[in-house]
Amino acid sequence: MRCDVVRFVAFEHLGTWEAEIRAHGYEVRYLDVGVDDVGEAARADIAIVLGGPIDAPDSETYPVLKEVRALLEARREFPTIGVCLGAQLMALAAGAEVTPGVREVGYGVVDLTDAGRASALRALDCNPVLHWHADTFGLPDGAVLLASNAANAHQAFSLGPWLAVQFHPEADPEAIEQWLIGHTSDLRAWGLSVTELRQQARDHGDAATMGGVQMIRDWLRAL
Repeated sequence: MRCDVVRFVAFEHLGTWEAEIRAHGYEVRYLDVGVDDVGEAARADIAIVLGGPIDAPDSETYPVLKEVRALLEARREFPTIGVCLGAQLMALAAGAEVTPGVREVGYGVVDLTDAGRASALRALDCNPVLHWHADTFGLPDGAVLLASNAANAHQAFSLGPWLAVQFHPEADPEAIEQWLIGHTSDLRAWGLSVTELRQQARDHGDAATMGGVQMIRDWLRAL
């Protein structure tokens, strides 16, 4: 079995999910956007489209986004997870909009709907997750809302075999330094404290890791 992972930037990888996915018998293969042919993931047993620091609708500046959307459209009937940018591209591929939202950067909880508490996201109930986004997605026709919060009404949805999450349950808090370095320009422009984010990772990392690992475990077991 194979899990293909569409990656936009090297430091936003599977994180704490990778060992769990391999433990379930999947060979993990990364496909780097702009370097590899992401269309090769069209028939992988499972696929995960990760996050990145570009805007999902901006295919004029980054034409490779069209390739990722085409991949997602080809996987409408196959188990696929979208994380942050990946989730936004899922929403676009399913006919919804992606628009500016309330910026969220740092650890915080999400509020699960009844459907969310009955899904793999149940492990995140009351557990902190890493948020790192400024845009939000609309809810595609036929999708089921799984999570929300006071900042942005749409935090996660399912659509058939798809799971889209705006936040980062895969992020490894032990590797937060890579995020702080890789996103330094944005953090400076947004006036956010690197020191505070580093401390949040220390304070909430264990709980976030346990919730994220249990989430991917439950998702894999339900396939």
